[in-house]
Amino acid sequence: MAAPASTPASAPGVDEVTPHPTRSHEAGADEKKRENVTVETAPSIVYEAPARGGWLSKFQAGFRIGRASQASTPVYQPRPIPSESSTIGARLWKFVKFLGPGAVISVAYVDPDNYQTAISSGASFQYKLLFMVLVSNLIAIYIQSLCIKLGTVTGLDLAQMNHKSLPRWLELILYVIAEASIIATDLGQVIGTAIALNILIPKLPLPAACVLSVFETLLILLFYTHTGEMRRIRMFEIFVSLLVIVVFVTICVALSMVTGSARDVFRGFVPSREIFVDTGLYASCAILGGTLMPHALYVGTALSRARLQEYDVKHNLIPEEDPSASTDTLKYRPSLRAIKSCMGYSIAELSFTLFTVAIFVNSALVIISGSAFYDPDSDDQVSDDLYDLYNLFSDTIAPAAGVMFALSLLFSGISAGIVSTMAGQIVMEGALNIRLSPFLRRLLTRCVAIIPALIIAVSVGQDGLSKAMVACNYLLAIALIPITFPIIYYTGLSKYMSVPADDGIGTVSLKNNIPTATVAWILWALVVVMDVATVVLVGLGITKDDG
Repeated sequence: MAAPASTPASAPGVDEVTPHPTRSHEAGADEKKRENVTVETAPSIVYEAPARGGWLSKFQAGFRIGRASQASTPVYQPRPIPSESSTIGARLWKFVKFLGPGAVISVAYVDPDNYQTAISSGASFQYKLLFMVLVSNLIAIYIQSLCIKLGTVTGLDLAQMNHKSLPRWLELILYVIAEASIIATDLGQVIGTAIALNILIPKLPLPAACVLSVFETLLILLFYTHTGEMRRIRMFEIFVSLLVIVVFVTICVALSMVTGSARDVFRGFVPSREIFVDTGLYASCAILGGTLMPHALYVGTALSRARLQEYDVKHNLIPEEDPSASTDTLKYRPSLRAIKSCMGYSIAELSFTLFTVAIFVNSALVIISGSAFYDPDSDDQVSDDLYDLYNLFSDTIAPAAGVMFALSLLFSGISAGIVSTMAGQIVMEGALNIRLSPFLRRLLTRCVAIIPALIIAVSVGQDGLSKAMVACNYLLAIALIPITFPIIYYTGLSKYMSVPADDGIGTVSLKNNIPTATVAWILWALVVVMDVATVVLVGLGITKDDG
C-alpha cells in the first residue's frame, strides 16, 4: 500500500511517523538519496526526487550539487497534525465518540441463555452466586480487552488471524468449532425470541415465531457493514444500544417490584463455601460457561477497525482514495499513531459498558429470583424452562412482572441474534474467504440455526425448545476453550503484535507484558477447569435438579 501524499507531525505523547516516498519515487528507489534536514524544533524529513540516471546525475547526487536546478521538483513535506487536547473535557468527549462497540459486545452477556442460568441460580442459592456473576463478567472484560488489543494492533479479526497464521488443517478445525458454537448460540437466540413472541402473542404459533425471529434480524443487519461510512456504523451501534437500554429498563422495572435485604445482597458478592461444593459448584460452572460466549470474542476483534481507519484517513496516514486501504481489510494495517490514539479508549469503553450493563443485568436477575423465588424450606427446584419462569414471574410477583420478563427476553433475543449473525459472517469470511454479499452470508448463517429450531418446535414443542437451549450451553462451554487460546497466544508474541515505528525504522512490540500474559493464562486455565467441570458434573448426575 502506497504511503499518503502527506503525513502529520507528531502530537504530544505520540511518536513521530516517518513517511515513505510516493509511488512516483518508487520507480527509482535504487537511485534515491535522502537528505537529512536538522531543525531544532519539530524536525521533519524532506524527500528529494530520485536522480534521473547517468554518471553526472550520480556524481551530483553524491556531492549534493545542483540543488537549485531541482527546486521545481515536487517535494514530500509532512503536514502537522493538530495536537489533541489533554483536558478532562476533551478526553470525555473523545470517550463519548468511542461509545457503541461495547454495547454491541455486551449483548452477548445478556442473552436468553443468561436468563435461564441467572434466575435458576437465584432461586436455588438466593444471593450467594452474585460473586460468580461478578467474577465471570470480570473475566469476560479481561479477555474481551485482549480481543480489542488483537484487532487494534493487527487490523485483523480473530478469523483472519487464524487464516493468516495457522496451518490450514488447524484453522479448519477451529473454524468448525467456531461455526458449531455460533450455530448453537444462534439457535438459543432464535428459541429465546420465539418463546418471548409466543408469550406476548399467544395466538402466534411457535414455528411462525421462529421464522419471524430470523427475518427481523436480517432486516436490521441489512443496514450494517463494518467497512461502510462511520456515520452508518454509528447509527447501527446506536440502534443496538437502544435495544440494550430497553432490556436494562425492563429489568430495572422488574427489580423494583421485589423487596430484599440490601445487606444480604452485598454479602452475596463475597465468596462463600456453598458455591464451591455439590450443586453450588455446578451452578457456578454454569454461570461462568454461560457468561463467556465464543462468538463475542470474534466480534470483539472486529469492531475497532472502523475507528482506526477513520483516524488514519483523517490524518493522511493512509490515502482515502486508495480502494485497497478502505475496502480490503487484509491489506489494511493501522498506524502506530492510530493504535496509540484509539486502543486505550476502546478498552475503557468496553470495560465501562460491560461493567454497567452485563454485570448489572445478570446480578439483577439473580437478585429478583433470590428475593421472589428462594425458599430455604422447600426442596423443590425452580425450573429453567422459560415458560415456567414467565408463569413464576406473573404468579409470584405480579402479572406486570411477567410482561417485563417477556419484553426483556424479546429484546435480548433480538439484539443477541444480531451479534451472533455478525459473528457468523466474520468467521465465514475470515476462514473461507467466500465472496458473497453480506445479506446472503447472513441469510445462510440464520438459516443454519432456524432449521433445527423449526424441527424442535414442530416435533417437540415448548419442552423441546427449553431443553435445546440447555444443551447449547454445554456445547458453548467446551467450544470456548480452543477459541480463547489463540487470542492469548497471539497477543503474547512480538511476531504478531509488532508494528512499524513512527520514524519508519524498525518496529515497536505491543505484545502483552509478563503480568498481563500471566493473568491471561491463569484465567484461561480457570475457564478450562470450570467448563470441563460443568460437563463432568452433568455426566455424574450432579445437577441442580437431582444433586
